[in-house]
Amino acid sequence: MRPSLSFCKNLLAERWRHGMLRIFRKREKRSGGGLAAAKGRFVLSVTIPLLLYESLGIFVLAWAFILMFYNYSSGRLGGPILGLGGSNPFVGIQNFIQMIKGTSVQANLFRTSLKNTLIFAFAVLPLNLVITLPLAYLLESIGERFKVLYRTIYFMPVLTSSVGVALIWMSMYDPQGGWINAIIRFFGGQPVAWLSDPRAGFLGISVAMWAVILAYLWQDYGYNMVIFIAALQAIPQGLKDAALIDGATPWKVFTKITIQLIRPTLLFVCVMTMLSSFQVFDIIQVMTNGDPGNRTQVLMLDIYKNAFRYQRLGWAAAESFVLFLIVMVVTLIQMRLLRTEWEY
Repeated sequence: MRPSLSFCKNLLAERWRHGMLRIFRKREKRSGGGLAAAKGRFVLSVTIPLLLYESLGIFVLAWAFILMFYNYSSGRLGGPILGLGGSNPFVGIQNFIQMIKGTSVQANLFRTSLKNTLIFAFAVLPLNLVITLPLAYLLESIGERFKVLYRTIYFMPVLTSSVGVALIWMSMYDPQGGWINAIIRFFGGQPVAWLSDPRAGFLGISVAMWAVILAYLWQDYGYNMVIFIAALQAIPQGLKDAALIDGATPWKVFTKITIQLIRPTLLFVCVMTMLSSFQVFDIIQVMTNGDPGNRTQVLMLDIYKNAFRYQRLGWAAAESFVLFLIVMVVTLIQMRLLRTEWEY
């Protein structure tokens, strides 16, 4: 029995529909596979460099940790495994013992550098807070027309290269042509050799160190000021108005409300300022290079000199570990003192 014409038409239509569905599904799979492959390539292109970078960082940290137990110098051949052993002998914790009890030049210079680093960091932090927090508070009280202008002016030193800042302040500190000494002469005073006189001091700290601290503060204060401004803007004005209505003075409002509400921000600023202060290098290296008489020799500069100038990499690695421990302890103390049980 021959099939009818309508049956043939329906059969052909059904086959055509199934054929088109198969074509669309193949295209969909092909396009989906291409998209998935593209996503996979993108993930690999991002992940592989990150893994290589992290691997390199981990290797460097591990290498520095190993070196601090050796009297290692890249100028000596040493043993067959990464140059360790042989003329680069294993010394255990002798580097750390020498730092504490040693009488050699490098041991004495380490203790001087550590002392100067602590002086620098613990002088910069309170001075920075004294400048930035009141300044941020004052900038929030001026008219909207001038806020952006003043913020830009005060933040510009942060964007300036540390080398450029160092050169600017070196010209101002110049004993002969610097305008600071010119002002002192104008008022009948004696010029000061700000960066070269090892005998000049103030409050038990070398004048050269104070000069470097001032230059560092000038460059750095705008960063913390902007952070404080952001924190102050988050405080509702209604809280301050309510305190003023209840009879609180502006000083009470500042100390009892503003300071308390920005304590998490204050913790962040203190930790970050301490971290950067302990790692100060470039501005001191350009302005004084540790002089006069090692009065401005800080730990980062001493590490740099030992590692790259004198090729005492084992000693430099041990100094780096000491600096890491100090930074960690100071950070933990700050977090303990300034932490809050609540978040505003």
